[in-house]
Amino acid sequence: MVAVAQSGTEADTTDGPGPNLVIEVTGQATGRVVIDLLPEVAPLHVKQITAIAEAGGYDGVVFHRVIDGFMAQTGDVQFGKSGGDLSMAGMGGSELPDIPAEFSAEPFLRGTVGMARSQNPDSANSQFFIMFAPGEFLNGQYTVVGHVIEGMDVVDQIKRGEGQSGAVSDPDVMVDVTVAN
Repeated sequence: MVAVAQSGTEADTTDGPGPNLVIEVTGQATGRVVIDLLPEVAPLHVKQITAIAEAGGYDGVVFHRVIDGFMAQTGDVQFGKSGGDLSMAGMGGSELPDIPAEFSAEPFLRGTVGMARSQNPDSANSQFFIMFAPGEFLNGQYTVVGHVIEGMDVVDQIKRGEGQSGAVSDPDVMVDVTVAN
């Protein structure tokens, strides 16, 4: 297992064996975010994320749920495309099947990337979230898929949502998402 803890609160920014998810963000936040994916921790989830990215599925998808001090969620390729009706954003996935949980001992720290899911632990599909701060209550409950190794300053600028749901009006967009090895 990879050690991701650089300190007690921050995910390691070391570029591991990858692959890396490279996200170009535009909106209130503009810039590049690079996520080192962890196939040794969550092989099925990393395989699905990379397949969606390589097919262009994440291009144009918004950060639909952003809660200050917690996380920024994106990846709804079904209902979260910029320029469309975003009223269902956060409810969809992709054409690929849901993925069984791959819970691990990896902690949720600032910069950790986890898979979003419903109440069913085996319901993750395409949506993921980036932590603004540690979230120990998520440890062992959600699948960790990677950590931000570049562009956390961009993540910090992502437009926040309103209320407890974190729903974002005029959200920031992942305009281009690629995979680099």
